[in-house]
Amino acid sequence: MYDSSASPASRPALLDVRGLTKSFGALTALQDVDFTLGEGEIHALLGENGAGKSTLIKVVTGVFARDAGTVRLAGQEIAPRSAGDALDAGIATVYQEVNLLPNLSVAQNLYLGRQPTRFGVVREAEMRRRAHALLLDYGLDIDVGAPLSSYSVAVQHITAIARAVDLSARVLILDEPTASLDRHEVEILFKVMRQLAARGIGIVFVSHFLDQVYEICDRVTVLRNGRQIGTRELADLPRLDLIRMMLGRELAETTGERAASQPETAREVCVSFKGFGKQGYLAPFDLELRRGEVVGLAGLLGSGRTETARLVFGAERADSGEATVGGKAVRLNSPRDGAGLGFGYCPEERKTEGIVADLTVRENIILALQARRGLHRPLSRREQDEIAMRYIRMLDIRPPDPERTIGLLSGGNQQKALLARWLATSPKLLVLDEPTRGIDVGAHAEIIRLVRELCDQGLALLVISSELDEIVTYSNRVIVLRDRAHVEELKGDAVEVSSILAAIAADVPAAQEVAS
Repeated sequence: MYDSSASPASRPALLDVRGLTKSFGALTALQDVDFTLGEGEIHALLGENGAGKSTLIKVVTGVFARDAGTVRLAGQEIAPRSAGDALDAGIATVYQEVNLLPNLSVAQNLYLGRQPTRFGVVREAEMRRRAHALLLDYGLDIDVGAPLSSYSVAVQHITAIARAVDLSARVLILDEPTASLDRHEVEILFKVMRQLAARGIGIVFVSHFLDQVYEICDRVTVLRNGRQIGTRELADLPRLDLIRMMLGRELAETTGERAASQPETAREVCVSFKGFGKQGYLAPFDLELRRGEVVGLAGLLGSGRTETARLVFGAERADSGEATVGGKAVRLNSPRDGAGLGFGYCPEERKTEGIVADLTVRENIILALQARRGLHRPLSRREQDEIAMRYIRMLDIRPPDPERTIGLLSGGNQQKALLARWLATSPKLLVLDEPTRGIDVGAHAEIIRLVRELCDQGLALLVISSELDEIVTYSNRVIVLRDRAHVEELKGDAVEVSSILAAIAADVPAAQEVAS
């Protein structure tokens, strides 16, 4: 008999994962990971990019075959070979992008593949009656005959949850379910989660919003670099300790001296943003970027760092505030606008959003400059060769072969080629999103050196990094983000790891709510 009053750790294990290991070639994505979910427990699964959260979910649900380890559900070992097998066993997953059919009605989605029939004909009225009764249990009194697409994301999530539970799910995995919800919708979803937990269903909650984790979850398991760092009860876990578990080692004092900082008033403002934001995406922010200055963006994954970068460059269109360059208001409605203003952007996902893997190093380097010139002013082959070789030598891109396909280069050399692409345009502002992620130690040091040199040359830099000791090394100022809002700006002596951690972990509501 399920006892809701028992502590999370003492409840019977509903899902018990032991020694789970998964590799993809030479990459070990999971190494000897344990995870236990109790009956009626809401258990947070946290970790930064590449921590292994998605791999763990996909191995448990049969999307990936495990290399080692066991998965038990209610004491019985299971080995699902697909998400369908996992659902049949009693484990359902609802992803951020709801995996339903928006063109069908709510009722049709709820009973897809198991519609009530008579003599081979679907009983539409009976299906709608059942669907309406089912959703009333979740507090939704809606027209189930209407297309699913006509309802909010929150309603779509609850529909997906109701379908999964009605299919006898005993374990429910919610992967970033609140990422696109406003606060009211989050409250609706949390009410449903609490109802399900009270019925003994175990819920795994994957999220980047720590306020929500502390509000709804009983325990948390943290993964880092494919390993389990620990499982703790949230009631006994200070937020600062949780962040340290997620970000890594006890962050040591940064080695090497920081460059002497000029007063802000001594630097020319390159670009200024006032009340700049996008509803449901990033709360409005004020930000000035100055020549010869590095501004770091710090925060946990999902805090709004990349969203800030994309708004600044024009990859996302702001719906509030204004941007000015040289004191004049400018339009930033597209990447073309950003590039035309002299902005450059090296995205975090360099393989999918940065390089063109099948083109040569030369072709990748001249791409942005040629786009700025337009089709009617093509760069000659001689100009292309000169530009490519100049930056290959300057940035020490290896091998130093401009005709080598860039997809064959190491991650560090691909990153240098992306830097070269924008440096060739003589930018005013360069936005770097995780410039050192996924590259070897030597290339890492080279990228840090380049950031410092570019700053010395008068370029304005906006740099995102999850490595706090790294961001402290080269930043003149650090903007701390939480829950998709800019919450604190650190300057001068305040730019240190402990101050950034304290700002991230502050147990207070974000300074600004993302507009709903």
